Amino acid sequence: MPSTTSYWKAILRVSSLFLCFSPSLVWAAEKCAKDYYIRSLPGEPADTAFKMHSGHIEVDANTNANLFFWHVTNRHIDARQRTVIWLNGGPGCSSMDGALMEVGPYRVKDGKLLYNEGSWHEFANLLFVDNPVGTGFSYVNSNAYLHELPEMAKQFITFLEMFFGLFPEYEKDEIWIAGESYAGQHIPYIAKAITERNRINAQKWNLAGLLIGNGWIDPKTQYPAYLDFAYHAGLVQRNSEVGKRLDAQQATCLAHLQQYGNLIEDTSCEEILQLILRLSLDEEKEGHKQCYNMYDVRLKENYPSCGMAWPPDLQYVTPYLRQPDVVKALHVNPDKLTGWEECSGAVSSSFRARNSKSSIELLPDLLKDMKIMLFSGDQDLICNHIGTENMIKNMTWNGATGFETSPGVWAPRSEWVYQGNPAGYYQTARNLTYVLVYNSSHMVPFDVPMQSLDMLDRFVGVSKEGLGHIPMKPSGKQSSTAGSGSIPANSTLSDEEEKAEQEKLEKERWKAYYRSGEIVLVIVVIAAGIWGYWVWKQRRGTADGHTNGIAYTGLSQGKRSRRVADIEDADFEESELDDLHVASPVFDRETAGEGRYSIGGDSDESESELPKRFEKRS
Repeated sequence: MPSTTSYWKAILRVSSLFLCFSPSLVWAAEKCAKDYYIRSLPGEPADTAFKMHSGHIEVDANTNANLFFWHVTNRHIDARQRTVIWLNGGPGCSSMDGALMEVGPYRVKDGKLLYNEGSWHEFANLLFVDNPVGTGFSYVNSNAYLHELPEMAKQFITFLEMFFGLFPEYEKDEIWIAGESYAGQHIPYIAKAITERNRINAQKWNLAGLLIGNGWIDPKTQYPAYLDFAYHAGLVQRNSEVGKRLDAQQATCLAHLQQYGNLIEDTSCEEILQLILRLSLDEEKEGHKQCYNMYDVRLKENYPSCGMAWPPDLQYVTPYLRQPDVVKALHVNPDKLTGWEECSGAVSSSFRARNSKSSIELLPDLLKDMKIMLFSGDQDLICNHIGTENMIKNMTWNGATGFETSPGVWAPRSEWVYQGNPAGYYQTARNLTYVLVYNSSHMVPFDVPMQSLDMLDRFVGVSKEGLGHIPMKPSGKQSSTAGSGSIPANSTLSDEEEKAEQEKLEKERWKAYYRSGEIVLVIVVIAAGIWGYWVWKQRRGTADGHTNGIAYTGLSQGKRSRRVADIEDADFEESELDDLHVASPVFDRETAGEGRYSIGGDSDESESELPKRFEKRS
C-alpha cells in the first residue's frame, strides 16, 4: 500500500461522514454503499461466502421514480473483472425472476434458499434491476408510468450513474447486458444510450456486449413465426379447419404489418397466438380443458392459463419475496401497501412503446462496436427460435446479410456439446452469435442452468474455447477455466495469480479513492473554513456580549444523533458490519391526492378468458 495510505484513510473517513450527512449533497446524504449491504437473507445457506447489496435508487425526484436493484459479487476472479446486468421482460416483469429462478445465486424451495449451481456469478458480478419503474420492487407515482423506450433508457442511464457513484469499484468492469423476452427491446436501447453517453463523458463505461435470450426484437418477422412454429412443432395440422382459420388470421396480421410498419405490438398479430392456444385445446383434466404452455410447449395447463402460472418455482418465489423479514433484508421500502408480484399490469398497460422504433433497427450499429449473442430455447412458442432465425437471416450488418461470411458462403452451424451431451448448436459471424439451446423453454437458464453458464463463460471469454470468440471444439469437455458451476468452489487461478490480481484490483480501488478523496477534501476544507469562520464570529459576538439571538451549541445538536459505528468507513470490511444495524430506507413522499406506490399485489385480470395481451414476460 502507498506510504500515504493512513493519510487517505483519514480523509476517506471524514469524507464518508460528510457525504452521508451533508444536506448539500442530497442523494449522497440519503444513501451510502453500506446502507445497501445485505447482512443476511432469511433461509440462506450458512456458508454463504459472497457479498450482496440491494435497495432503491431514485432516478426521477419529480415522479418519485425509484429502480430496485440486487447486486451479487463474483465467486472467482478471472483475468478481467466483469459485471453482467440482467433484465427480465414483460414489459413490467420483475428481474427477481432472473435472480431466483434463472441466473442468480439461489433457487427458492419451501422458504429456503438453495445454491444454484448454474449461477452466472461464478466469474462475473451480477446486477439485477426491476426495470422500468413500477416493475417488481421498483416504484413510481401512479400517474407517471413510462410509455416509450427512449425514456426508459434515459432513466436507466441515470440509475447507472448513481449506482457507480455508490460503488465506484465496479465502474471499470467489462459490462455485459443480458436478459430475455421483452428485454430484447430494452437492452439495445440501453446499449445505444450508453454508447451515446460514452461519446461525451471522460469516464467511459466498458460496454463489451449483449446477450438476449428468446428476445422480442423484430415483431414484423417474429409475429408470423407464431404459426410457423405451431406447424413445425405439431401443435396445429396444416390444412385442418384450425389451420385454415389461423392462415386467415395470419393474412390479416401480415396486411396490418405491411400497412403500419414494424410495430412493437400489433393486436391483429397477437390474436394468432390466442387462437393457437384456444383452438388447440386438448382433453379435460380434472374438469378443465388443457391448453399448451406458451412458454414451454412440452407442458399443458388448465385453460385459460396456458403458461401464466409457469414456471413452477413461482409458488415458492412469490411468498418468499412477500415475507416481511425478506423485504426488510433486501432494503425494500416498508411503506408499500402490497407485496412483490411477478408482472405488473399497470406497467404493461402503460408501456406500449407506440412511438418507439423496434430495437431491430438498433442492432446493426451496435454490432459495429460490440459482440451480441442471441440465444433461443427450442421449446418456446411466444418468442420462438424460428422467428429469431428468420430475423437474423433478413438482417444486414457489418457489410453482409445474415450469417454470410463471403458472397454466397454462410457460416456453418457448429455443434455445441456440454459434458459429452448435445446442448445445441451455434453460428457466428461479424460480431453476432446465435445459439439454439436444446430442451429448454422461454427461460433457458431455468431449464438448463449449467449449460447456460457454460454458454456465458465461453461467450464473454472466461473459457479459452468460446462461442463467438474462438470456435468451440465439440469435445464435450470444459477447459480448465470454463465454469464448473459448483458452489462453493476453489478459484481457478493459482495462489500467485490470485494474489497478483487482488493487488491489481486493490490499486485500482485506491486510484478511484484518491480521485474521490481529492474532490471531497476540497469540499471538507471549504466546509471547515465556513464553520470555523462562523464559530469565530459567534465567539467574538459572545465576547462583546452580542449573540444576535443565536446561542452556539455545537454541531452535535444540529443534526440527528447517530452511533459512530454506523458511519460508512471507506475501507470497511463488510464482514465487520455484523455489529451494525442497517435500517431499511424509507421513501414516504406521497403527496395529497396521489395514489400509494404499488409494488405488487394479486392481478385483477379476469381469468374468464385469455388476456388480450400476453407478456413476453421473463
